[in-house]
Amino acid sequence: MEEKFRIESDSIGSLEVPIDAYYGVQTLRGYQNFRITGQTMDKTFIKNIVLIKKACAKTNLYAKNIDEKMESAIVKACDEALDGKFDNDFITDAIQGGAGTTVNMNVNEVIANRATEILGGKKGEYICHPNDHVNCSQSTNDVIPSAGKLTIIDLFYKLKSSVIELTKSLDKKAIEFKDIIKMGRTQLEDAVPIRLGQEFSAYSSGIKRCLTFLERAVEQMYYLNMGGTAIGTTINANKVYVNNITENLSKVTGYDLKQAEDLIDATQNLDGFVLVSGALKTLAVNLSKMCNDLRLMSSGPKTGFEEIVLPAMQNGSSIMPGKVNPVIPEVVSQVAFAVIGNDMSIAMAVEAGQLELNAFEPVIFYKMFESLKCLDGAVKTLKENCIDGIIANKEHCEELLYDSVGIITALCPYIGYKKSAEIAKRALKENRRVKDLILEEKIMNKETLDKVLDPYAMTSVEE
Repeated sequence: MEEKFRIESDSIGSLEVPIDAYYGVQTLRGYQNFRITGQTMDKTFIKNIVLIKKACAKTNLYAKNIDEKMESAIVKACDEALDGKFDNDFITDAIQGGAGTTVNMNVNEVIANRATEILGGKKGEYICHPNDHVNCSQSTNDVIPSAGKLTIIDLFYKLKSSVIELTKSLDKKAIEFKDIIKMGRTQLEDAVPIRLGQEFSAYSSGIKRCLTFLERAVEQMYYLNMGGTAIGTTINANKVYVNNITENLSKVTGYDLKQAEDLIDATQNLDGFVLVSGALKTLAVNLSKMCNDLRLMSSGPKTGFEEIVLPAMQNGSSIMPGKVNPVIPEVVSQVAFAVIGNDMSIAMAVEAGQLELNAFEPVIFYKMFESLKCLDGAVKTLKENCIDGIIANKEHCEELLYDSVGIITALCPYIGYKKSAEIAKRALKENRRVKDLILEEKIMNKETLDKVLDPYAMTSVEE
């Protein structure tokens, strides 16, 4: 009967490992210990760990820590992993104890077993050893945070592209709606006139500012502690390796990476992740606030504001025929709630670091990657399935504007606050328009009044 398992041993003992698996005993222990989220490590994160292993092999060859034959086998195994050949062998849960040792060893063992095959051996023989060769000159404590930073950079560029497209759509709507005058509101009460285009321009400005904050925060992700090994003191890594690993990783990834000036600081302090998460939260908050506005302005269609019409995306009720809900703004706000929660988790995990290491990077990355990916999806659907298709109800906007007493504010410099308030109260009580009452009481002549109450003039901030 054909054997289905091979026996592998570590310092804890021996385990049966599936005979065809490229992972080994340390991966299997982690798999058994950490069945937490039901989700394996992010594929982009795994890809970046593999890229680090590839760069390390090249650097270890240059530093004369391994020979050309070993380096070639490791690099080839890494390239095959990058092509997705071993995706099913990366089995560790996204949240795990040990500061990420399990996922680091998962990659080490997969690469080592494949490199062993390339060198003429069988899985489990470890001609190429996961620790001595694949993990040479490294520690989980410099590999995992560096891979996390690379993944944040990767996911950021996807999000950035989506955010830029959203701001372009908002800018187009600002131009489209530039001549539509509506009543502005403060504390949900009538205030003074504003142009619908001005509101959309403000939305765009806010999102652009958030993107700038995020770009500045992500700059910190380019500084890595590679070469610091266990606690930043470079133990088990010779000077040639330490001085060249970041440059070689830059060549492999295509990013202009920098080695942290203080490797001990970069190993124990993870405040850069708090900075990025905070910027993501800021973006999420602005997106959700904008979506709150969209829901309010589109409320109705007969008993709400009814100033804009959002694209109808799906039936809004299983019981109320014809009802259409603002599902896209709703989902964006839900993503914002998740990002805000993730930010708290990240802050607590960063704060929980002790002495020379933070052991809680797995949950930091789990939440950070989720925030980046969910925001990307939310921004894309907001742009494509909502903003691009918004229609303005111009006539209704003007009707609400002229029926409001809010325009009385423009008369204060001419007739004073007290008299303006009297007119406003009377207009509300008698359900009449301010303009008609001013003319009736002969407070101002029509020509002057038309000029003062011109809503375009009231909203011309550039003049």
